[in-house]
Amino acid sequence: MYFWGLEEPMEKIKVLLVDDSAIVREVLTSELGRDPQINIVGTAPDAFIARDKILKLAPDVVLLDIEMPRMDGLTFLRRLMHYKPLPVIIVSSLTEPGGQMALDAIRAGAVDVACKPGPGLPLADMTEILLAKIKAAFQIKPETLSSSDLDVPDALPTLSFEGPSRRIVAMGASTGGTQALEHILGRFPADAPPTLIVQHMPAYFTASFAKRLDSLCAMEVREAADGDVVRQGLALIAPGNRHMLLRRRESSLVVQIKDGPMVYHQRPSVEVLFQSVAKCKDVRVAAALLTGMGSDGAEGLLALRQQGAYTLAQDRASCVVFGMPAEAIKLGAAVEIAPLRRIPELLLQHASEA
Repeated sequence: MYFWGLEEPMEKIKVLLVDDSAIVREVLTSELGRDPQINIVGTAPDAFIARDKILKLAPDVVLLDIEMPRMDGLTFLRRLMHYKPLPVIIVSSLTEPGGQMALDAIRAGAVDVACKPGPGLPLADMTEILLAKIKAAFQIKPETLSSSDLDVPDALPTLSFEGPSRRIVAMGASTGGTQALEHILGRFPADAPPTLIVQHMPAYFTASFAKRLDSLCAMEVREAADGDVVRQGLALIAPGNRHMLLRRRESSLVVQIKDGPMVYHQRPSVEVLFQSVAKCKDVRVAAALLTGMGSDGAEGLLALRQQGAYTLAQDRASCVVFGMPAEAIKLGAAVEIAPLRRIPELLLQHASEA
C-alpha cells in the first residue's frame, strides 16, 4: 500500500535465538540483523530463559541449538511443540552426531536444520542459507505443526514396480522435504528406478538422513560420492554443501560431486542437478519438485519437460511450504500436479514407460 508516495513498511520476522554460546548469539544477531526483513527480538542462553522470552516476545521463528546446559535443545523442543508450537530451526554444530540429533529434532517437530559456520562453510554462506530458512519457516502456520492438516500420509505398503526401469527418477526438496522423501522412498520397492535426490541440508546431516532412509526403505539409499554409478535399486542423496550432477561415463551414468557457488541460495541445488540431467539428451527422466521455499529447481524442471521428461510438482495442500512447486507451476514446468500420497505411484508408473 502507498500513502503520500511512501510504501508501507515490510512486515518483519521476529526471531528468537537460543544458544549457550555468547559468541554465537552475538555473531548471528549481527549477521542476521543486517537483513531488513529480520528482527532479532531476543536471545537466550538456555531453555528456561528461552521459555520466558517466548511468552514475553511472541517470536515468529525460533533458532535453537541442541547441546545446551540445564536442558538440551531436543527436550525443550518436544515441550515447546506440546505446549506452544512454533516454527523452530535447529542450528547445530557441523558434526556427524549433530546431524543425527538434528534429524531427531525434525521428527520432534523442528521445521528445518542449519549448521554453524565451520570448515567449508564460511559465515557469509551460512548467513545466506539461514536467512532463506527463516523466511521459509515464517510461512508455516503454527497450527499445522501440531495437526494433521497437511496431506502427509501414514506409512503405506511398498508398491510394486513393472521393471526394468526405462527412466531415472530425480527429485528436489527443501523445507518439509525430509518427511516427504521418507514417504516416497518408503513406498519404492527394492528394484525401484535409479533415483537422484537433492534435499537442502548441511554436510553430515545428509549422511545421517541417508542412513535413516536406508534403514527404513526396501531400496538402497546412501549419500552420493563422486563417481557413483547410477543403477536400479539405488537412491543417491546429494551431500550437504556440495552440488550433485549427472554425467555419462562410457556406457554408464555416474554422479559428479563438486564445489561451486550457491545457486538460488542453496548448495546442493536442485537446479544444478535438474539442468545436468536435462543436458544428458539420451536419458529418460521422471522428475518431481517437492515442498520448499524459493524457486530452486523450477527452471530445471522446465528444462526437463522441454526434453520430454515426465515432470511433477507437489500440490499446495500437501506442501509444508508451497514455494518451489508453485514457481515451477507458474513456469508451466509441471506435466502434473499431485498430492504427496500419489507421488510414489506416479513416479513409478512413468519410470516404467519408454
